[in-house]
Amino acid sequence: MTGPSVVVLDYGTGNVHSAVKALEAAGARVELTADRARAEAADGLVVPGVGAFSAVMESLRSVHGDEIIDRRLAGGRPVLGICVGMQVLFDHGVERGVDTTGLGEWPGEVDILEADILPHMGWNTVEAPPESALFAGLRDERFYFVHSYAAQDWTLEVSPPFPAPRVTWAEHGSRFIAAVENGPLSATQFHPEKSGEAGIRLLKNWLGTLQRGQS
Repeated sequence: MTGPSVVVLDYGTGNVHSAVKALEAAGARVELTADRARAEAADGLVVPGVGAFSAVMESLRSVHGDEIIDRRLAGGRPVLGICVGMQVLFDHGVERGVDTTGLGEWPGEVDILEADILPHMGWNTVEAPPESALFAGLRDERFYFVHSYAAQDWTLEVSPPFPAPRVTWAEHGSRFIAAVENGPLSATQFHPEKSGEAGIRLLKNWLGTLQRGQS
């Protein structure tokens, strides 16, 4: 394969094998590892995550995943967070009364959705901005969600010459952030690897930004 190299960070949590298969189907050369040098050198890094915010943060730190992510972003090297792998990019998460510090890449809080039925499980549409690279050609598609918590406000302010982040929204009881594209850092609350052909196409879009040296 001649596609971009992608490391799926193996830190003991997340739907890692499904993510590997989906990325391979999208055209990437994929390695599942927690090796720091390989994770920092790959064209793209994917950070999956399932379960509790606090458990994901503990597992990430156990393999220096927080440092790997920070170092990649400092060098403008792309990172894609999935599900709780997206949530931990915010300042902190509150689950069952436990307030856990996140990676702090974006300001804000991850909290429980205001919905009659939880978890939010199944297919849902999203509202992507017209200039989105991730959702190019996917305006009317549905994606697969499994979560009870989400970031529900976007407060990051960016001044020129830096481009404004592209924020995608969805709704389950209340509006929440479904995806973010912010320079080299992208993330989805839904699971592309469980979203069928639409998810593969979204991953192809992300891989395309790696090949262009953009995100």
